[in-house]
Amino acid sequence: MDRRQFLKSTAIGTAGAAATAGGLATPALAQGTQRWTMVTSWPRNLPGPGVAANMLAERIAALSGGRLEVEVSSAGELVPGRGVFDAVSEGTAQLYHSVPAYWGSKSIGFLLFGSQPFGLTAIEQSGWMNHGGGQALYDELYARFNIKPFLCGNSGAQWFGWFRNEINSVDDLRGLRFRTTGLNSEVLSRMGMAVQAMGGADMFQALQSGTLDAGEFIGPWTDSALGYYQVAKNYYYPCIGEPSSAEECGVNMDAFNSLEDDLKQAVALACQSLYDQVLTEYNTNHAKALPMLVEEHGVKLRQLPDEVVVAIGNTAGEVMRELLEHEDELVARIARSFVDYRTLSNGYMKYADGSVFRARDMDFDYPT
Repeated sequence: MDRRQFLKSTAIGTAGAAATAGGLATPALAQGTQRWTMVTSWPRNLPGPGVAANMLAERIAALSGGRLEVEVSSAGELVPGRGVFDAVSEGTAQLYHSVPAYWGSKSIGFLLFGSQPFGLTAIEQSGWMNHGGGQALYDELYARFNIKPFLCGNSGAQWFGWFRNEINSVDDLRGLRFRTTGLNSEVLSRMGMAVQAMGGADMFQALQSGTLDAGEFIGPWTDSALGYYQVAKNYYYPCIGEPSSAEECGVNMDAFNSLEDDLKQAVALACQSLYDQVLTEYNTNHAKALPMLVEEHGVKLRQLPDEVVVAIGNTAGEVMRELLEHEDELVARIARSFVDYRTLSNGYMKYADGSVFRARDMDFDYPT
């Protein structure tokens, strides 16, 4: 494929292969078939999360043997992107596709299941949920809102962000109008940044008009499709604000409990089976998009100064200590479980995956 066609093809190629039920003519339903509505936080077919929502709808239909069909509604069609949680909680729709990072105003505990500054990688997040007690806590918190939650994907490490100007010190962050979400919002606000929450397309408009100085969304693949490189050329790493960002499917509890057992399993397995597929699709396409940003669009890859990284880490630690002592005992239990698993995993992964990546950067002869 011509590399210049990559952004266009990834925006429509994968999405075309994963066409949503909402975009196609619907045949008459067979006897016993149920039709559910999935509301999402994404523009239709947005590379990354929009495509993943389509894939989830298709997989639920396939694993249910066609007995449970899911019609996908993109952000703004039935409800706003940030309104999907309430729509499912109240039963307006049966399920949503979004990210836990959007629900912090309801309980700060939600944010630990999505993305966290200096938090878990995508593999560690899955490990905590499946083997470290995370899923039981996840279920307990969402049950307060009549929702059964499932992780169903992960974007992998999200870049620190797009900046109009270079960052050379902690002082350079103060007063910057910056788009982000989740616990990263709390951490960076405490460091003096003017944090704003908005959708990805709105972030482009705000950067273009100058009402934002900087912002982060996902990573090279999705960010390229949204055109941030046109209005901000400095792309910063390391990915400390969100070392991973989980995508989730929330199902109305009453609707879920009404399903026969095999259909409950179909929903659960559809979500579980997509986690790896979505993560590896992100990482593969991020890897393809990054050199294009640099070579064809003049993007400058910038590394945050060590003093900035340390300052963000100290502030993140301050926030986490507060969560460990939170007045809501469930939030405190979630934070304790999260920190314990992070400590356990980090004690091993720095010798495992971490050492492999360090060794790859050594000077030896290997084909490229």
